[in-house]
Amino acid sequence: MTDEQLLIEFALTRMDHPDLDLEEVATLTVRRLGEDRMLDFAGLTLVSRGELRGAVFPAAVEHVLRVVLTLRGPDD
Repeated sequence: MTDEQLLIEFALTRMDHPDLDLEEVATLTVRRLGEDRMLDFAGLTLVSRGELRGAVFPAAVEHVLRVVLTLRGPDD
């Protein structure tokens, strides 16, 4: 899944739940995408941290947030 596709999934989840904060939307996005994507995202987070092990779900949520905030760009 590309970063752009992930951002679209995040946006669709946020449209369904507009009153949630970004971390809660990221959590729902990870759940919505399923276990295979969760493992992919967690692996990417652990690689970027230089870690060999970590909690899968929080690492996956962290990846989603990192991608969303990076693609979103700086606040003006």
